[in-house]
Amino acid sequence: MAAADNITGDMTLADYTFPHARLRRRITSPDRTPLVLIACGSFSPITFLHLRMFEMAADYARFNTEFEVVGAYLSCVGDAYKKTGLVKAEHRVNMCSLAVAQSSWLSVDPWEALHEEYLETAKVLDHFHQEINVEMGGVETPAGRKQCKIALLAGADLIQTMSTPGVWDPKDIDYILKNFGAFIVERTGTDIDEALSTLQPYTPNIFVIQQLVQNDISSTKIRLFRRRDMSIRYLVPEPVVNYIEEHSLYDEDGAASTSSDGKGGGKGKAPGESKGAPGEFPG
Repeated sequence: MAAADNITGDMTLADYTFPHARLRRRITSPDRTPLVLIACGSFSPITFLHLRMFEMAADYARFNTEFEVVGAYLSCVGDAYKKTGLVKAEHRVNMCSLAVAQSSWLSVDPWEALHEEYLETAKVLDHFHQEINVEMGGVETPAGRKQCKIALLAGADLIQTMSTPGVWDPKDIDYILKNFGAFIVERTGTDIDEALSTLQPYTPNIFVIQQLVQNDISSTKIRLFRRRDMSIRYLVPEPVVNYIEEHSLYDEDGAASTSSDGKGGGKGKAPGESKGAPGEFPG
């Protein structure tokens, strides 16, 4: 993990630097607009579906829009966001960093997670605009420098919450969808047409991506498997499986789930394996 992408228990905003090593600084087509995708969420833990969403969005942008993806970021919500199953931000940022360690274009930004107070999604997107378009000056193109389109990447369940009265502040919805827009991946069990029905004024800035290979992996299911002492291997990246096991995250008693000391008691079996999993494939 790159130093800028992971955090330790004593890291503060004073130590923070914006991670930009994987952000492409030039595009070759003068007709395209550079695009940076931002996924905000709990990521407790990150799953293969979270990662797959970026690939689906990049394909969609390439084939169906005038945008060209130049980078993407995972932004973990901070500890002030009280939610069931939310382990400390330190662990969630580190798991995300492990998950994208081999990627050439996905990054983890710990800025949101380092805040003691809860930050609305609009403020997080403003942060990326400030860092990429103001501080860094956008991206070089044959037609001169261009500002990047900063867009929210999320599952259809997020759009469903936006269309549900009382969940989001209408001013935040208006600000996000007017100024940034969203790439939304269809998810099993969510009626995307119904979810979009109350957001008609923003549909030109909402891009709906069909999930051609159905995948309903969720962090909730991963936590359930852990509580039941079942295997989570091949549902989350292997380094994340190892991290969860090493730090005893999402165990039934939850003892290590809120601990940041990095110590966890192993159970004497390979990380992520079910209790009865053989050490070798029987030949």
